[in-house]
Amino acid sequence: MTNRAGAPVVVGVDGSRSALDAVGVAAREAVARNRPLRVVHAFIWPLFGVPLGPAPVGPPDGGLRNEAERIVTEAVAEAGKIAPELTVTGYLSDGAPTPVLLREARDAALVVLGTRGLGGFAGLLIGSVAVQVSARADCPVLVVRGEPRADGPVLVGVDGSALSTEALGFAFAAAAQRDTGLLAVHAWLTPAPIGPGDVLPLVYDVEALAAEEERALAGWSQRYPDVPVTRRLVPGAAARVLVEASASAQLTVVGAHGRGALGGVLLGSVSHAVLHHGHGPLVIVRRPAA
Repeated sequence: MTNRAGAPVVVGVDGSRSALDAVGVAAREAVARNRPLRVVHAFIWPLFGVPLGPAPVGPPDGGLRNEAERIVTEAVAEAGKIAPELTVTGYLSDGAPTPVLLREARDAALVVLGTRGLGGFAGLLIGSVAVQVSARADCPVLVVRGEPRADGPVLVGVDGSALSTEALGFAFAAAAQRDTGLLAVHAWLTPAPIGPGDVLPLVYDVEALAAEEERALAGWSQRYPDVPVTRRLVPGAAARVLVEASASAQLTVVGAHGRGALGGVLLGSVSHAVLHHGHGPLVIVRRPAA
């Protein structure tokens, strides 16, 4: 996971209820990691050349820029209510949401986003921002979906790839912070015959899969000996398996790219299934921590 000294947790806000929910999750994540919180609003209107200040006949505190500043101020205040001891700063950045958030991710420990929004973050989950940021961010991205569960394990998808190992590290740390267990799921598929008499090769050796998963988990278990681990090898499509398992998890963690059943997890069907149909907060880890 990301260990950049002093790196903040960054949360994107736009004035919507979903964004304020994300602020609450981000504040708790920052406290758990002993990190500062940075509240960011992408102010897209300068790109369109429209007037940003108060109207000549309007109130002096009117106008698009003043409204954007109020969005940031409200979000900072919300974080302060949740975690009064937390160091919180607000930042208004001119630009479109995706490039603004990607710049922030370069120096962040974690980026937190809501699922629905207004203005610059409109359609966050079903549109392009969440997908683009998760695909290209230099730190893990947490997408807040619905009301987070207070119980249940941290769910992590395992496939033996390098990013799967990074996802395991993030998931173990998250489970330790939440004082809960870890559910490591490795999904696999057996090819279906094409026609009568079709002979299929053995694509997955279940014993080999179990040994691979055991090796992947062993090192992290030594670092987090108090985190109970449940290992589950599940025959089936990774997308379906993870979506179903996320219903009883308080957090789901996946690598952005993998191999085997979780290959192409962000850009293929698995990521879309987990992003669009999964339950609770989702963390996507795109690359090993710097």
